[in-house]
Amino acid sequence: MLNSLRPYLTRLLTPVGEALARTPVTPNAITITGTCGMVAGALWLFPTGHLFAGTMVCTFFVLADMLDGVLARIKGTSGAWGAFLDSTLDRIGDAAVFAGLAIWLARTGQGALAVVALFCLVAGGLVSYAKARAEGLGVRCDVGIAERTERLLIGLTSAGLSGLGVPYVLAIGLWDNADPGAAEQSGISQPPAGGTR
Repeated sequence: MLNSLRPYLTRLLTPVGEALARTPVTPNAITITGTCGMVAGALWLFPTGHLFAGTMVCTFFVLADMLDGVLARIKGTSGAWGAFLDSTLDRIGDAAVFAGLAIWLARTGQGALAVVALFCLVAGGLVSYAKARAEGLGVRCDVGIAERTERLLIGLTSAGLSGLGVPYVLAIGLWDNADPGAAEQSGISQPPAGGTR
């Protein structure tokens, strides 16, 4: 759904990427820094009930992490290792967000919603695994109504609004993330002839 915005975001981030290209900063360093910042913000601020501040910190590092691809294209260093590192660390950042929310929910006596947050954590990893496994078997798996970016946007927005005192919005956001119909694997097509195990 948000893929249509990628060209605009790339155009917006290109001047920053061009400035970074003149420095020793590498795309992988941006990827690692973005993940570390997101994990620190999510696991430090969310469990202590600072939902809005945590959302702002995580959003900043999510946007900063988008620079790695732009910088890799400008420097001409795009490759399989960078793509693998980025995808793997994205899963760690996503897990930190939902783990931080689950800890806060459990600490505040909202056990049922904490379980939903943990389910979102597991489902996010499962979606990535299903997609990678399907593509490894030659099965097309790139269609769905909500990809990683949309699910993270829903989770962070609902956490931020909850931190501002909007009632029920966190529960709605988590339940929406927990809906398996919103995952990328909903677009798995039939394997080509001879593609089954």
